[in-house]
Amino acid sequence: MTGTSPARTVVLIHGLWMTPRSWEKWTERYEAQGYRVIAPAWPGLEGEVEEIRRDPSRIAGVGLREVIAHYEEIIRPLDRAPVIIGHSFGGTITQVLLDRGLGSAGVAIDSGPVKGVLPLPYSTLKSAWPVLGNPANKNKAIALTPEQFHYAFTNTLSKEESAAVYERYQVPGSARVLFQGAFGNFNPRAATKVDFRNRRRAPLLFIAGAADHIVPPKVNKANLRLYRKSPAVTEYQEFPGRTHFILGQDGWEEVADYALNWAAHHGFSRV
Repeated sequence: MTGTSPARTVVLIHGLWMTPRSWEKWTERYEAQGYRVIAPAWPGLEGEVEEIRRDPSRIAGVGLREVIAHYEEIIRPLDRAPVIIGHSFGGTITQVLLDRGLGSAGVAIDSGPVKGVLPLPYSTLKSAWPVLGNPANKNKAIALTPEQFHYAFTNTLSKEESAAVYERYQVPGSARVLFQGAFGNFNPRAATKVDFRNRRRAPLLFIAGAADHIVPPKVNKANLRLYRKSPAVTEYQEFPGRTHFILGQDGWEEVADYALNWAAHHGFSRV
């Protein structure tokens, strides 16, 4: 949006098995309010969903370090620090970027864990098992089946409703990212490592969906508690009945507005 102050820029980071299309409703809503919205794809996920499904080989083997570096290269040249909002592994990436001094505020929605988060609920393991269950998947691009997607992302929707969401948004994901996230606690140099004592970190909000199977509130709360070691602002908001498809599920507007209003208050007011 020409003429928009960089201080009112919002960077949206999507998660695994998704593309920037997952933010389409949020982007339109934020731009209508006068914000400049940047929603880049992960490396290898540029282009439309349908195209990526035809040839997912370009995302195979892409790891979290490459994805994080990609967003850092986009954000650092901006004249003023943007708000960073990430979903799922995009939430993990948001935490790492804030720890590196980027962003005026961050919102981690249904955030994947960073190194140090210990809970591994059954629903999380079941959602990830189609990939993690076979170590040979590590350098592959793995798609969820419609049934697996229904359990992991859209568990409160009917099978018919879930199938429509699957067709619109789901793409194969880099198994390496999932392996790196799942086993980060066993790697002293994990890509997901952050300094929980970082007092210079920008304000961070965790948003959780109460019905999320991939990242239940228990995981978000455990992540939140680790930041008690820092005086930096860290808050939590839970939305009842929301699944991992919180970005597009009925009532998404409430979540989008809460995230932006919180970030505008804690982030844009600081720059």
